[in-house]
Amino acid sequence: MSTVPSAPTVQMTARALLLDMDGTLVDSEAAVERVWRGWAAEMGIDPELVLAISPGRQAHATMADLLPDRPVELNLADGRRLLAQEAADLADIVPIPGAAEFLAAVEALTVPHALVTSADIALATARMGAAGLRMPDIRITAESVSASKPDPEGFLKGAAELGIAPADCVVFEDSPAGIAAARAAGMRVVGIGRLAAPHGPTAHVDTLRAVTVAAGPDRTITLTVGA
Repeated sequence: MSTVPSAPTVQMTARALLLDMDGTLVDSEAAVERVWRGWAAEMGIDPELVLAISPGRQAHATMADLLPDRPVELNLADGRRLLAQEAADLADIVPIPGAAEFLAAVEALTVPHALVTSADIALATARMGAAGLRMPDIRITAESVSASKPDPEGFLKGAAELGIAPADCVVFEDSPAGIAAARAAGMRVVGIGRLAAPHGPTAHVDTLRAVTVAAGPDRTITLTVGA
């Protein structure tokens, strides 16, 4: 009987970590799907097409791709409406396996880190709380940027807030848009989950249970990915 070979273990040295939220720290897939299916029904669009391109992006950017002739003001208004719906839909929000332990290890080692998410601050706060996860002190949310992932602005702002060069940051991401944004920012990427693997992350794991964090020399940390 043939077996699928396991991915090799990868070690990286970093000075800071930039963490996506949905699909990386928080499993919100069911809630996201409910909200986007509702919007797709309103617009008369195939929901599978919507769900194929929405992960990791701000809602208005997804809408602009799907409805290129629609006024941007309507997309922005619908984006705000969907964010509010998602913030109220928390019944089945849970942490990605290993997320709590990973964040605890990062905090214990005083690793510079930031949340970089396409959610607004209200949704990020609601989902992190519903998942029982600690909110990083530094967070780059939808309000912080002028462009959605895959634009690198969010990750570059996160690095700047931490005072760390982009090349010394490692990003944790699950979505194609997020991975592209991190790579455009000149950062290495740990891909999390099923969506990430085909999109060229530096390393890939199913969940954060397969990542360990240890102190390194000269205020660096060593990540073992695939442990």
